[in-house]
Amino acid sequence: MKAYPSEQIRNVAIAGHQGSGKTTLVETMLYLTGVTKRMGSVTDGTTVSDFDEEERERQISISNAVVPIEFSDCKINLIDTPGFTDFQGEIQQAIRVSDAVLVVVDAVSGPEVGTEIAFQFAKNFNQPVLVCINRVDRENADFNRTLQQLRERFDDHKFIPITLPIGEQEQFRGVLGAVTQKAYYGRGETPDEPPAEMVELLEEAHLAVVEAAAEADDDYIEKYFSTGTLSIDEIRDGMRKAARNADLLTVPVFVTSGEIGVRTLLEALTVYVQAASGRRVGVKESLDSEEIEFLNPPQRDDGPLAAYVFKSYTDKFGTITYFRIFSGSLKSNATVWNPNTQTEERLTQLLLVRGKEQVPVDELHAGDIGAVAKLKNTRTGDTLTTKDFNRIILPPTFSQPVYAVALHPKTQSDSTKMGSVLTMLTDADQTLHWYNDPATKETILAGMGSMHIDVAIKRAERLGCGLEISVPKVPYRETITKTASATYRHKKQSGGAGQFGEVSLRIEPISPDEPFQFESEIFGGAISAPFVQSTEKGVRSVLEEGVLAGYPVVGVKAVVYDGKEHPVDSKDIAFQIAGRGAFREAFMKAGPALLEPIMTVEVIIPEANMGDIISDLTSRRGRILGMDTIGGRSVVKAQVPLSEIQRYSNDLRSMTGGRGVFTMEFSGYERLPSHLAEPIIAAHKTENEG
Repeated sequence: MKAYPSEQIRNVAIAGHQGSGKTTLVETMLYLTGVTKRMGSVTDGTTVSDFDEEERERQISISNAVVPIEFSDCKINLIDTPGFTDFQGEIQQAIRVSDAVLVVVDAVSGPEVGTEIAFQFAKNFNQPVLVCINRVDRENADFNRTLQQLRERFDDHKFIPITLPIGEQEQFRGVLGAVTQKAYYGRGETPDEPPAEMVELLEEAHLAVVEAAAEADDDYIEKYFSTGTLSIDEIRDGMRKAARNADLLTVPVFVTSGEIGVRTLLEALTVYVQAASGRRVGVKESLDSEEIEFLNPPQRDDGPLAAYVFKSYTDKFGTITYFRIFSGSLKSNATVWNPNTQTEERLTQLLLVRGKEQVPVDELHAGDIGAVAKLKNTRTGDTLTTKDFNRIILPPTFSQPVYAVALHPKTQSDSTKMGSVLTMLTDADQTLHWYNDPATKETILAGMGSMHIDVAIKRAERLGCGLEISVPKVPYRETITKTASATYRHKKQSGGAGQFGEVSLRIEPISPDEPFQFESEIFGGAISAPFVQSTEKGVRSVLEEGVLAGYPVVGVKAVVYDGKEHPVDSKDIAFQIAGRGAFREAFMKAGPALLEPIMTVEVIIPEANMGDIISDLTSRRGRILGMDTIGGRSVVKAQVPLSEIQRYSNDLRSMTGGRGVFTMEFSGYERLPSHLAEPIIAAHKTENEG
């Protein structure tokens, strides 16, 4: 592949619901542009995009695949994204580095939750949307119905068909071009005259395109009013501007199935998607900085270097880092600066990638997408720049994880590898997190759904670390509900120097959000100052291990108000033990209770599912905070105990047929009802006695 200047580069994310035909569409583009000699199959595991072993086994896309093609003297970097909502982080990263989003919609199923996610992420990054209504040759496919559903679902957008189907279902044989007013049969290599019965429809579509294009440019409006028409180049330029206009929100719509309509779509990607040189990108001095600067177009090779890492792929051979150069250029063996980690990186051989294929190149230009191997301190989401420029490209903001598992290494060898392997996985995927929970003493892996986690576990195994999973323990907290006091004497005499310490302690409830407080009301030297400190040390040692059920203690203030010491036998350890004992006894008198974590959830579902979702959340001890309807979708906000929704992503998928999504954030702690707390306390007691 020859080198292309940024004016001839187009970066396009291919997004949409799972099963809408994104990967097959990319395969068709590869075939029609001569990159491949035969089309690959998702079912057979022979597609260029789905090269990962997990993708071939599951027959779905689970990560972004960069697929460059050449068409009409342009390089089009296609990024094939997953359709499964568990992998929404991949979709966001792809849109972050693209200049337009091609949303693929199945003509049978119509717009689904994956369609909505693609539109929302495009909006988040201010990227224009093009729509491809796909598979119109299938039974029950209906282009007009799907177009109307899109208009109803996204009623703030203006959907303008650029191509229309000639026939539908088994009669589909070509497309009409609303701009050129020609018909394109089969592969569409040569234009033809439209069918006589469709001429009137085509004229209406042409008029709609001209009006939409004119609306984006004052000069075009003036010409349209004076002449009643625009040239083909003016229409295309106007539609490109209209698609990028946040007020107009114009969406060019295309129709495809198999090879039909794809050549017209390819041409559209070169004329309706802005050149890579036209992208404006926001940068900061640091992630914490309030001020955003902008690298304004045109982006050129001689501009300041600003490349964004949007993907890392690790296997047993090492890590490949994928990036887009927003500004400047990169050469093989150059030294660059990572401002996120404040480290220098020495680049090895630069690569152009197409699926798993890697082509060495000496240089990559502004606007292009490439890869490099063996970076030591660079993760997904980082920026590569120069030490002089030292700016960070703004990364996406991701939703909090909604699904978590506890990890258990299969062998001692796996236990040794676990930390480094998990770090590799989470460095590559910013929606995946791992941590050690001090409350439950478990290692937790959290992500966006059960499939997301399952894929991560399989990848860990391929990296040499076997892991088993379980439902995480709920990180309860212990607290008190009233004030209580206790006196505890520790006395030990076994020949020689003994141990003696007596502590009188009062504990009082405070807000669970406040840090633990320790005070002394000792007057007159009943306990000397060093032993008061020893008492506090003993009390604090109980806070992490708990008293009631082995969970951390919160919402408590402790006051030592009396005690006794011995001139010979009193020592630090004696008062630590006495402090522990007094605190534990007072705690059990102070109305001890368990607190449970409460999560704020926002569930987005079809309106038809609203009643079932509210009923289900209520059955999970949830409190409904509010309901709304946005773009034909119902939004339910509620507060629900974590213990009740640890597997909610699976349940929601079942209840809505995969059309529901939700977000979840920690809200706070509330008292666990006693009938639910009792078995937890009893189980802890049995475990300790055992």
